[in-house]
Amino acid sequence: MDSTHLGDLWDRVFGTQPDPDQWLVIATALVALAVVVPRVIWRVARNAITIAHEGGHGLIALLTGRSLDGIRLHSDTSGLTVSRGKPTGIGMILTAAAGYTAPSLLGVGGAWLLAANHITLFLWIATALLLAMLVMIRNAYGALTVIVTGAAFLLVSWLTTAEVQAAFAYAAVWFMLIGGVRPAFELQSKRRHGGAPDSDADQLSRLTHVPAVLWLFFFHTVSVCALLGGGRWLLGL
Repeated sequence: MDSTHLGDLWDRVFGTQPDPDQWLVIATALVALAVVVPRVIWRVARNAITIAHEGGHGLIALLTGRSLDGIRLHSDTSGLTVSRGKPTGIGMILTAAAGYTAPSLLGVGGAWLLAANHITLFLWIATALLLAMLVMIRNAYGALTVIVTGAAFLLVSWLTTAEVQAAFAYAAVWFMLIGGVRPAFELQSKRRHGGAPDSDADQLSRLTHVPAVLWLFFFHTVSVCALLGGGRWLLGL
């Protein structure tokens, strides 16, 4: 590839794109809401939230010096991230806390990029993160889910018009922000009925001696604040 083509690629990825029309921003928010709220659609769409959830565990495990053994994603939208290292301490606490907060925080990061008109860059970063996660996937369903999701981001970023890229990117970020709110409520409901005894909140409670209900409140706070803050960026408020 010559320097001219490299320069064109650089400009395409790291350059800025025009602001989408406000109606598109609002329409993609409504689409994301329509995907998150109905139970039938959510059962399928939740796989994307699980990817972000388990990816958050894995990324923070690596950043805190733990060894990442692998990630599994299951068809019931559950997942498992296995890391090795000290069983207590700040590294383990941050790793356990990263799952339920990851989708919302990724949504905030995406909203910041879109607000700065870096639509293509957002799509490429998402593709890169999915590719990096694929290396650590240890089951066939998980690999298929990540490959399909990554391929969608890559194809949209490479083959479609600026308008389609904007619609896809805004829909994806809205989905992370809105979809990031629901899992903590689902966990709260499960725990109320005696389920999920080894949830992230319960693990954090054992690690920190802080009641699990307070960790649930933390998850709620992060997701709601992320939705409000990220939503303001996306809407240009």
